[in-house]
Amino acid sequence: MSHSPRTPGIVSERLSPDELARNFEDLHAPYDGHEAMVAADRCYFCHDAPCITACPTTIDIPLFIRQIQTGQPEGAAKTIFDQNILGGMCARVCPTETLCEDACVREAAEGKPVEIGRLQRFATDALMAKGVHPYERAASTGKKIAVVGAGPAGLACAHRAAMLGHDVVVYDARPKPGGLNEYGIASYKTVGGFAQAEVAWLLQIGGIEMRHDQKLGSAMTLDTLTSEYDAVFLGLGLGGVNSLGADGADKDNVDDAVGFIADLRQAGDLTKLPVGRNVVVIGGGMTAVDAAVQSKLLGADDVTIVYRRGRDAMPASGFEQDLAASKGVRLVFNAQPKAVYGNGTVCEIEFEYTESGAAGLTGTGETFRLPADQAFMAIGQTLADAPDGLTLERGKIAVDGAGKTSVAKVWAGGDCATGGDDLTVTAVAEGRDAAEDIHNELMQSAG
Repeated sequence: MSHSPRTPGIVSERLSPDELARNFEDLHAPYDGHEAMVAADRCYFCHDAPCITACPTTIDIPLFIRQIQTGQPEGAAKTIFDQNILGGMCARVCPTETLCEDACVREAAEGKPVEIGRLQRFATDALMAKGVHPYERAASTGKKIAVVGAGPAGLACAHRAAMLGHDVVVYDARPKPGGLNEYGIASYKTVGGFAQAEVAWLLQIGGIEMRHDQKLGSAMTLDTLTSEYDAVFLGLGLGGVNSLGADGADKDNVDDAVGFIADLRQAGDLTKLPVGRNVVVIGGGMTAVDAAVQSKLLGADDVTIVYRRGRDAMPASGFEQDLAASKGVRLVFNAQPKAVYGNGTVCEIEFEYTESGAAGLTGTGETFRLPADQAFMAIGQTLADAPDGLTLERGKIAVDGAGKTSVAKVWAGGDCATGGDDLTVTAVAEGRDAAEDIHNELMQSAG
């Protein structure tokens, strides 16, 4: 996020500490034991459960719900962690409403699915609260693996590789591990420092060394890593931000939404975080919703999300859209930015209405303006500084199979790779599967 000069409209302490504490409480209160049992009783325990197919990490959902129902929440957690070692975070941030819960038979029959995400959180929290890690390392293989990026993909790869007996060193450009789990998710989804607590719990497997403030580039190159390690996994994420493509977009207080969310997540005192009076968020994904809702929760008077296509095409789920509306965020569809106005600092943004047709998305020529003393771009991210030698496809690292790249000894996964959707749960699956593939290849070469 740029730290540009602030206008009088962008101030801190719009709300009292008590108001901010209430606004940023846990979005979904955790189940107590009785609530979890009642929720678990609603599951049909389908033999060919569609919820499993809908889960990118293929957790055996009916099994873990049955374990909760029979009073074994810690056993349920083990079922979850076997497939998704970041199951605690995914229970909080996964768009379950478009994945497992959308596929639930109860959803099709009644319009009210089993609340799989909340049940998953109940189970994983129960086991993590014990403070004991449920996995042990295999005998040492003598192999060393470098993981670049301590986000969901990198952490999942590191844990699985360590569990299989390899020694792992994780390099990350930031001072804290977690990637988007730490820096890129709305605070009300992961309260109480959960991201760091989860990493600390994960590292109990042993065999994983964390090295922070280490960025892949001139000092640490892919060539040096491949010469020093038996395998390398890249979980770089997406560090670049797409350009707004509108006149005047370089004005002060036009910032990227990801930077704003990161600043908020790392703020020790929310009363000190400035926010505008009139905030406009441009984009239609979960990042746009997170930025808009949190602007409102910080005390902004008017917050508007503007998305270039219709509601049905909006990447943010219906739940996320409803959440934004419930917090007082206005959603405007079929409009794209044309120009940013202001004397050095944004004060107004002009939009043009759009329509979809045979020629794709086109402007109608009809325009309108929104007042804005602060604007956030949430129009997607790009891969920043991809290492030389890697084949790129659609702006990401091309991979095949379980994350193999075009460079020998190098795998990739998560948002930086072409494997799948830009979701935490997908990144976990890709990191896990890459670790298994790395293990198989290293053991074959050793044998």
